[in-house]
Amino acid sequence: MASQTSSAPAAAAKDAQWHPSHNPWLIAVSVMLATFMEVLDTSVANVSLPHIAGNLSATPEEATWVLTSYLVANAIILPATNWLGNLFGRKRFFVTCIIIFTLASALCGMANSLGFLILARVLQGAGGGALQPISQAVLLESFPPAKRGAAMALFAMGVVVAPIAGPTLGGWITDNYSWRWIFYINLPIGAMAVWMATAFIEDPPYLKKVLLKDIDYIGFGLLAIWLATAQYILDKGQELDWFSSHLIATLGVISFVALVGFVTWELTVEHPIVDLRILKNRNFAVGVGLMTLLGALLYGTTAILPLFMQVLLGYPALDAGLALSPRGLAAFITTLLVGRLVGKVSSRLLITTGFLVLAYSSFRLGKIDLEISMQSIVLPSIINGIAISFIFVPLTTSTMGTLAQAQMGNATGIFNLMRNLGGSIGIALITTFIARGSQVQQGTLVGHLSRFNPVFQHKLAVIQAGLSAHGDPVKAATEAQSILYGILQQQASLLTYVHNFRLFGIVCLVCTPLVFLFKKVKNPKMKVDVH
Repeated sequence: MASQTSSAPAAAAKDAQWHPSHNPWLIAVSVMLATFMEVLDTSVANVSLPHIAGNLSATPEEATWVLTSYLVANAIILPATNWLGNLFGRKRFFVTCIIIFTLASALCGMANSLGFLILARVLQGAGGGALQPISQAVLLESFPPAKRGAAMALFAMGVVVAPIAGPTLGGWITDNYSWRWIFYINLPIGAMAVWMATAFIEDPPYLKKVLLKDIDYIGFGLLAIWLATAQYILDKGQELDWFSSHLIATLGVISFVALVGFVTWELTVEHPIVDLRILKNRNFAVGVGLMTLLGALLYGTTAILPLFMQVLLGYPALDAGLALSPRGLAAFITTLLVGRLVGKVSSRLLITTGFLVLAYSSFRLGKIDLEISMQSIVLPSIINGIAISFIFVPLTTSTMGTLAQAQMGNATGIFNLMRNLGGSIGIALITTFIARGSQVQQGTLVGHLSRFNPVFQHKLAVIQAGLSAHGDPVKAATEAQSILYGILQQQASLLTYVHNFRLFGIVCLVCTPLVFLFKKVKNPKMKVDVH
């Protein structure tokens, strides 16, 4: 009996010191190949929606379900990843998810109706939901703590660069080939990812096996209801005028009740599908909060800049995407540098620097006008990409740095869910602010279109004279007023974009002091042999 008692701590210690049998960089490439493919698909279809709608005889509003259906299925699987991995075996579950995602991509490309495409996107989102958290957990477990900065730099290239590159790649493929190829390109990548994952990934010994009798059906049901309704509200809220819509109001109540029920149930049940008790860890709780805000800033900026360039500056979709591509390149290069700095420079200093630089880039964009060149957008975008890399890598290592290896799977599910949910919140808020803000600014500026305003009268007279010289003098007065009113609408929209970019900068400054709530994470200096 005594020997059994003494062997238990020894076994636990051995599990804690577990290292994979393959080179961690081979493992990193194996998991990130699938993750980059999955994250890319969250945004690659954005610019293709008009083509998809036209080809499948659907309205643009109906076509947005191509995005929404994917995000809903993705969000439901994300936090349950650790539990599902323990139930089926993490490696087996990961490889199965890649296969599901790849086959669903083929079905998306073959779709001959919008309903079939949406069904295939749901399947694709369900298969892809587990790829991010499993990849992050595998990376954190495979590399020793002293090298986790480099591992998270590689992970950042997937989850930060891919959403930025998605619209550009999607626009190019759609313009030069067909929207179907934005899905077909996943097939060879998925096949390679399956082969590498099967060859190099292994399950650590400390994974807890979930028995069928312990399945948390109630927790999973509440989770699915909460996330599905919340995602629908965020995606359709502005279109349906938020809570003035009976549907949105009803779903809001359902979502809130499901959230409260889910949290209450998960904190009391013996085998929760998502272990929320991990939020008692201060570093993890602070990191999840900051990552939620960073997700809102990242996805919000990605949504608002192409909108500004296309609506007010008249850029084609592909050119708008190309103007943002240097942002992704800057993030890619900077991530390589920051990965080397983590562990040598204080993570709190790196994150603070990132938020301050991000605020600077937002305030620079807050000085835009309708006469700016592409360079005036490219430069702040490059600074933005640099800043995000300075935040993402050390933020991830600080968030996970005080957790045990066995907690990584559960932690990465929550962490990635909140980043994606933050992105959905950011996009929903910014599109609402743009729409509502333009109306407010228009109401303010319209007072200047008055017969008592000499500047307005002078502009009106000049335009009317020019129109009269080349057309019907009778219609010239009405056309001149229409032209000036169109200019007013443009200026109202411009002011709204300016105010929202400045709001982004203020949010970044507010985030800065929160960084100092992190406890310092100590990296062990000893070398760990990893083959």
